[in-house]
Amino acid sequence: MPTGGADFERRRPAQATPDEPGARAAATPRLAPDQAALDRAREFRAIRESLRNASTLSQEPAIPYSVRTNADPSPTTPRPAAHRATRVRLDSPAARGPSAATGSEPEPLATPPDQARRPTPAVPPKPATRVIADLARKSARPGAGAVPPTTAGLGGAASEPAAGSDLPAVLPKTNASFRLPQEDGPTGQAEAIGTAPPLSSLATRGATGSVASLAPLDDSPLAEPEPPESRPWVPAPQDPPAVRASRSRAARVPFLARLERFSDLSRDRTPLSVMEQLRVPMPSDRLVGWIVTVVITALAFFLRCYKIGFPSTIMFDETYYAKDGFSVWQYGYEGLWTDPDGDPGPQPNLAFSEGDTSYLTSAGRWASHPPLGSWLIGAGMKLFGVNSFGWRFAALVFGTLLVFVTIRLARRLSRSTLIGGLAGFLLAVDGMAFVMSRIALLDIFQAFFIVAAVSCIIADRDFFRNKLADHLATLPGETLGGRAGPFIFRPWLLAAGLLFGLACGTKWNSMYPLAVFGVVAVVWSLTARHLAGAGRRMWWSLIKDGLQAFVTLVVVAVVTYLAVWIPWLRATGGYGRDWGLQNPDSWVTRTFGEAIAGLYRWHWITYDFHTGDGMAHETHTYQSNPWLWLVDGRTTGIYADNGINPGVDGCQAAADSSCLRVITATGTPLLWWAVAIALVAALVWWLAGMDWRFGVAVLGYGSTWLPWLFVGTRPIFSFYTITMIPFGCIALAMALGVLLGPRLAGPRRQIGAIIVGVIVALIVLDFALMYPVYTGGLLTRQQYYWRMWLPGWI
Repeated sequence: MPTGGADFERRRPAQATPDEPGARAAATPRLAPDQAALDRAREFRAIRESLRNASTLSQEPAIPYSVRTNADPSPTTPRPAAHRATRVRLDSPAARGPSAATGSEPEPLATPPDQARRPTPAVPPKPATRVIADLARKSARPGAGAVPPTTAGLGGAASEPAAGSDLPAVLPKTNASFRLPQEDGPTGQAEAIGTAPPLSSLATRGATGSVASLAPLDDSPLAEPEPPESRPWVPAPQDPPAVRASRSRAARVPFLARLERFSDLSRDRTPLSVMEQLRVPMPSDRLVGWIVTVVITALAFFLRCYKIGFPSTIMFDETYYAKDGFSVWQYGYEGLWTDPDGDPGPQPNLAFSEGDTSYLTSAGRWASHPPLGSWLIGAGMKLFGVNSFGWRFAALVFGTLLVFVTIRLARRLSRSTLIGGLAGFLLAVDGMAFVMSRIALLDIFQAFFIVAAVSCIIADRDFFRNKLADHLATLPGETLGGRAGPFIFRPWLLAAGLLFGLACGTKWNSMYPLAVFGVVAVVWSLTARHLAGAGRRMWWSLIKDGLQAFVTLVVVAVVTYLAVWIPWLRATGGYGRDWGLQNPDSWVTRTFGEAIAGLYRWHWITYDFHTGDGMAHETHTYQSNPWLWLVDGRTTGIYADNGINPGVDGCQAAADSSCLRVITATGTPLLWWAVAIALVAALVWWLAGMDWRFGVAVLGYGSTWLPWLFVGTRPIFSFYTITMIPFGCIALAMALGVLLGPRLAGPRRQIGAIIVGVIVALIVLDFALMYPVYTGGLLTRQQYYWRMWLPGWI
């Protein structure tokens, strides 16, 4: 006990009675009058009476309670429990008498006889959280900050105490959970989640760092202060070893609960009710969320639209897909383009660039992918004519929509408009997404359909859990009680199946994310029912939810994929379309008819092309290893105009040099390198931290990348990564959210904001530096080589 401290304790001296104030004064060493100590004693008298009348606090065990701040602004009433009174001890300079400094004998704080047994006034019950806050505030020194709530950001970071406060940043953890009001942080949570200790162990720090504790007391009136040396300080009682051992055994988590936490729960380990775990509200700033989405999407559109018609000639694989886009709208299938001599050659490309389509014939041409992408490219030409803007317009629209759905997916995952907007902004300034939005290839359509389908899967997770919570609200105890629970129709899965079918109708490898997220949707359903109290009956989810997921995802995707082929089936001149007529004895023709037999033949030929020996030994200048995609180690040349002499087209190169214009499909380097680091961190936060949100980003990235590791030696190209980078931007945005920290984190938030701002600014500057390489800007050779940082970029 520090010298000069005064100890206020609630006990009755053995030799004194309430009717004998003189005896009480004689039995107690006299102290000098101290008005501050008297005022503090009266304050704690009022606190004691409030605690006694509330009848809501007990010493052991701690009572779970939750103060709601969103939908239900009123605090949840704690369960009644027998309570014990408390003894309040305080060490503080304001409560100490002058005896330590002057050596004088202290005067007693006498209690008037008429107030010794005054009836306790009726005081309305006080919520437990208000009592804790009052005690902490009254025991702190003047000017100290209030007890800061324990906040959980995206990464579970705790807030720091307010400036000048000696209070602990995190209260001791017990079985009690609570929520305190908080502004929306990077996770969008409108509530701060933390834990409160039993009042028997609550401790706060006073002005000198000494401890004020709550301990059991009797019902005697407030006693006078005694010198510190009269009673030693006694710490709050601890649980017996047997109790602690039993709690340790009870804390062991069974396998199914670990599976549930692995797949469903976030990093926040604060115990919450089942209803609170099932209902995770979206951010309350809905209007702001839509404004942010529209503004960033518009920014992406104008970035991509500027000079999209340059060059006006066919670039790279536009020689296939742009002309096929025009053909399918003419005949319903891909026609063959030939020169005047009847042989394919460069002449059709030059004529097509000028709007001349006379080289198109009705003979069917084999295409290596399903026709949906060609239909979308052709739609642009139906609107704007046969020109470079027309055949690139569809890519522009879907590349912009890709930014839109990325923002909405990231916002739903993180429950933060800030992180959602950050993910979309990063994608808007990614070089690969930028270039692929300005060229008539199929991959940008595939990327949009995949990300939109995954967004529907995540929306279905929220929809299913909310519906399950609605059902629990009608049951006694808000639990399934060992029952499997109701069948819930899930329209978001139906939408996801439709979008996955469209993705497969663009490129076949979209079936991999379909399979991965189909399994994930079933696992989420199973663990949600287990959380709701289904017990062993949760395995019925494999029938109730698994069969529905199979029908709405797989069956609907197959039906949608086949619907893409309806124009081809109705025509007669497509490649292989007449195979059924030429092979009437085939089992396919006899079983399904000649049209389906022709479609079967096309799929057989195409599958053999992609997986057979024909492509296994082919090579290409721009083929790349999928391992290099993680760090943007290899690029794809889209367009090049080399050898522009000085003085021509504004070239200002030296006399012995020249200028060039190139368009290269490559990511923004700093963005991709940051994404590679963020994916490693996301994998750790998902597997070790059991945060399912990072798992979505990892699974989305992995399901579109890992299959390319097993294609063998056939040529593959880096622009296939357009389906991966949206999930990479989401992983990076959420990682930056963890780095940023909670909004109420004080200096830690400021440091995080500076770091995040620097990272984003460097990415934007890198995009600006590489912009001429993405758009075919005029560069001298020296300027070009300044931008080619790695050997694989040339």
